[in-house]
Amino acid sequence: MQIGIPAAVREALGDVGALLFPVECAGCGAGDVSLCAACRAALTPMPTVRTVAGARVCSALRFEGVTADVIRTLKEDGRTSLAGPLGAALAVAVARTRPGLPEDAVFVPVPSSRASVRRRGFRPVETLMRRAGVPITRALQLTRSTADQRGLEVAERAANLSGAFEGRRVAGQDVVVVDDVVTTGATLAEAIRALRAAGARVAAAVTLADTPRRSMFAEREADACGIPT
Repeated sequence: MQIGIPAAVREALGDVGALLFPVECAGCGAGDVSLCAACRAALTPMPTVRTVAGARVCSALRFEGVTADVIRTLKEDGRTSLAGPLGAALAVAVARTRPGLPEDAVFVPVPSSRASVRRRGFRPVETLMRRAGVPITRALQLTRSTADQRGLEVAERAANLSGAFEGRRVAGQDVVVVDDVVTTGATLAEAIRALRAAGARVAAAVTLADTPRRSMFAEREADACGIPT
């Protein structure tokens, strides 16, 4: 019988591995350091806000340059030690979003597919939320398999995700959706649709990073986050 290893334990083992074995900076490739001082400074949050499906989306960073490289390294190379500084950035976006939200609002991560969890061994969004000190409420589930979103155009992303999520046990609750990166807004739009269909009130979403592009789903509004009271 295969015994599952809790996510927190897997992440801790990954952090220990980063200390024991030589690594390169995830941002610039400098030797013998997981993240150099200059690249760490590049992860200083500069929150922006856009609207997706009527919900305000606060993002801590722009998905470009060092930020994009560090996030890719976390997700694809499994270097969970990077979730520390990235989680700290996410926490800033969460803090900017909290004013105006009900005290009992819950934070719901966009779910990873089973295939990606098997491949990576962890759920990146939930890992970031734990490092940011954000309680996790698993109220979204995938109802079918989807194709990799990378390389798909805006309309293709929407079709790929249409009806892919289902909300559960959130009727009457105020919900904030959490994801790692917002690109066209298709994933967040589908998550918001599913949660609202399950009876949730979704006023906001939070992401670690925002790609610098516009889409049919999202309009960037300003360079500061906050939910109107």
